[in-house]
Amino acid sequence: MIRPVLNMEAVIENPPQGCKHGLRCCGHGAAPEPGLARAARGGHIPHMIPPRIPVTPEQIDRVVATFYGAIRRHEVLGPIFAAHITDWPAHEAKIAAFWRNAILYERSYDGSPMRAHMQAGNVRAVHFPDWLMLFDETLRRTLPEETARAWSALAHRIGAGLRMGVEGLHRDAAQPPVLR
Repeated sequence: MIRPVLNMEAVIENPPQGCKHGLRCCGHGAAPEPGLARAARGGHIPHMIPPRIPVTPEQIDRVVATFYGAIRRHEVLGPIFAAHITDWPAHEAKIAAFWRNAILYERSYDGSPMRAHMQAGNVRAVHFPDWLMLFDETLRRTLPEETARAWSALAHRIGAGLRMGVEGLHRDAAQPPVLR
């Protein structure tokens, strides 16, 4: 089971037992230096978190570009996205950073998907099945089958959370939440 890392410095400075070389020895006799300083210079970091899914940054970029091409052509979702996005390349770069964060654990995304979808105003829970269908089609067309299936499962978990947040925003406060 992969556990989230809450303190990367602890992982870098204190590699798991059995590691034949701690981070500090990677300089081959150089004076010890803080792990994150070495990491910033491109030093070797043993035991980094493996990707959640075997996918490359280039594959992520291709999936995102293909998906947003399909979104722009979609009769329902196209206008919803177009109402908010004026710079498609910048948006695609931001979403690619989101997926690199979610899959590859790169810390390049600084947004809040829930807030963005809730503040949009025109996003409804009924839109998520179409969004996920288009995303699944994109994954199947651009990735190996097993990679597409794994990424799809992650996207569906994220989509379910976003859908519930949007649904809660638009539901009558007197009604109980719909749990699916």
